[in-house]
Amino acid sequence: MDGNANKKIDDALGATVIGTGLATLAFGTALCYVMSKRKNAKNDDLVENKIIEVPGLDKTKYPGGHIRIYYGTQTGTAENFSDELKRDAESNGFYATLVDCEDMENDDNDSSEEDTGPEFSLTDARYADEKGRVRNVFVMATYGEGEPTDNATAFVNYLREVTGLPLHEDKSESGSSEAGEEKKEEGNPSPAPTLSNIDYAVFGLGDREYEHYCAMGKFINRAMGAAGAKPIVGLGMGDDHEDIEADFEKWKDEVFWPEMKKRYIPVVEGGKKKVKKEKKLKMPVCNYAIEYLEDAAEPDKVPIERVHATSRHNFTADTCPITTLRELRSSEDPGSTLHIEVDTSHTSTKYHTADNLGVLPLNNTETVEALAETLGYDLDATFRLNPADGKEASYAIHFPNPCTVRAYLEKYADLTGSPRRSELKLLASYASDDATSRAALLRMASKEGKWEYKDKIVDLKIGIADIVTRLCPGLVIPLEHFVQLCPRQMPRYYTISSSSSVHPDSVHMTVSILGGEKRADGTVWKGGVCTNYLKDVGMGGSVRAFVRPSTFRLPADSSKPIIMIGPGTGVAPMRGLLQERQHQKETLSQTVGPNILYFGCKKRSLDYIYSSELSQYQSSGLLTDLHLAFSREDPDGKKVYVQHLLQQQGKATWELLDRDGAYVYVCGGVKMGNDVTETLRSIVVEFGGRSADDAKGYLDGMAKDGRFVQELWA
Repeated sequence: MDGNANKKIDDALGATVIGTGLATLAFGTALCYVMSKRKNAKNDDLVENKIIEVPGLDKTKYPGGHIRIYYGTQTGTAENFSDELKRDAESNGFYATLVDCEDMENDDNDSSEEDTGPEFSLTDARYADEKGRVRNVFVMATYGEGEPTDNATAFVNYLREVTGLPLHEDKSESGSSEAGEEKKEEGNPSPAPTLSNIDYAVFGLGDREYEHYCAMGKFINRAMGAAGAKPIVGLGMGDDHEDIEADFEKWKDEVFWPEMKKRYIPVVEGGKKKVKKEKKLKMPVCNYAIEYLEDAAEPDKVPIERVHATSRHNFTADTCPITTLRELRSSEDPGSTLHIEVDTSHTSTKYHTADNLGVLPLNNTETVEALAETLGYDLDATFRLNPADGKEASYAIHFPNPCTVRAYLEKYADLTGSPRRSELKLLASYASDDATSRAALLRMASKEGKWEYKDKIVDLKIGIADIVTRLCPGLVIPLEHFVQLCPRQMPRYYTISSSSSVHPDSVHMTVSILGGEKRADGTVWKGGVCTNYLKDVGMGGSVRAFVRPSTFRLPADSSKPIIMIGPGTGVAPMRGLLQERQHQKETLSQTVGPNILYFGCKKRSLDYIYSSELSQYQSSGLLTDLHLAFSREDPDGKKVYVQHLLQQQGKATWELLDRDGAYVYVCGGVKMGNDVTETLRSIVVEFGGRSADDAKGYLDGMAKDGRFVQELWA
């Protein structure tokens, strides 16, 4: 789910640009009220306004003026792209400020007797040019099945309310289409322009394997246009299934920056524009400073609002002991799938059936020690991370500190994920005395070297630790610089496979263990950092974890049928749903409708996980129908998958959907999910007598009503 990348608006309206009209003021004031009210409800005792830097610009250095870059991110990619735009801004003649969409939800500034609104806004006059116009750039990732990321949810929901636009639209959109153009839903009048003094650009991140590709980028693009803002360039979109970084580079270098300079940098003598030339490669400016402490120290107690939005799980996760760990596959199967149970009875962790459990992994000791030895770090040293001089305004806390260097490298640094090409370029800055390494890193970081980067970094699953210790051991990286350039370790999410009613103090996970593959260079890929961490912790160990809500929810009317489609570990939430339905039937004495499950794997004898439990549910009558697809058992080599069995049950499925109001739940890989969706559409066409377009609309309506829910991963 991480590749597709799971709330907030840059405080709305401290000052309104003259001439933008009362509509702008109304929009900003309402936005401020909704956002600040929501946050106060969650963190009344943790409110702390951020320091906002609005410099008086040196026009010789920044002839293009201000731009503000807003990002909606789930796994950090959109934030990284925004950082890259900010780094590029100065060399292109602009001063850029980054804004996490979640920080658009700040409270009002209490320093004034009069309620003047929050400290800054989408239309803040302090960022306006001589014509009163504000330039905003939105870098927006899409999460799951076309949903906003966690940090952009409030912003997106408010724009939906203000504009009346649907989250998704049927018509085709592309980067070459006219930005801001929108087809309104019938009955929704066009809203009055409220952001008419804004010039905007949008880059959306997505994955074409998902049905709603770049849905949040498309929505923001439409909503800003509908609210009266003027597009700078057409919508840019990046495909994580192919090469999202190349898509982003092409958009920013060939579309966005050329148009920005053309529009906003004044012409001077000789017809040339003042643009600061890009400096030669040197060690990047560092936003952090390290303070080493003589003695061990407990982490500082800080208000949660001071913590970077995407890192708050590092401060809020609970420590949960593992009470059960068992292998679900046959010993004859070379693969491994573990059933893991963690005890939450002594924590604040509560969940609903089929929610997601976020697990914070640890890097293995061997990797940590090898990197520290290569870079000359003292693993036992205790340090505090401070802002560098002059960087206080942009400083945000990412992990609890003071802490030891070992704790930082184990818990908070992504040492094994493949760095992006932009990060290789930064790494090259630390190879000043190693011309060979510097040249290799810069070559793979370039547009021309993207195929080499794919072959040598992505396909071989090479992380920063591999680069530092094996490929380029001559890099010299001070610790504060490493903290800045190394991607942060992100949680891994697992759909919970237990019922909260049956197991209120225990969370169950179903985890496939990855790794052990031999790379093309002869080394061995040790595998997924989190799955192997869970395996190594084992019984009696503990993990840091937290709960994230899921879209999987049983119908309020328990008599409604449910159709569950979950091959492999996709059966996890279905197990939880079945436990919950059994609880409704046997403990609560409710009428429970039919339960139909489609499960698939390679062979019955190898990887048919939870087979005994499913057989018991079938024998008891709780599981009305169990359809099994074993893809490697056909003697003729024909592969059978869950969508094939679903098609065979087309007539019965249509009756369950249309006559009985059945709910459909799908969990697993994106390709499987797409195939299932197409199968359901064909069933609606064949047995419901609908056209292809009407069949799509039928399923879209089910999704809108919560009757068709998918959790898919790439």
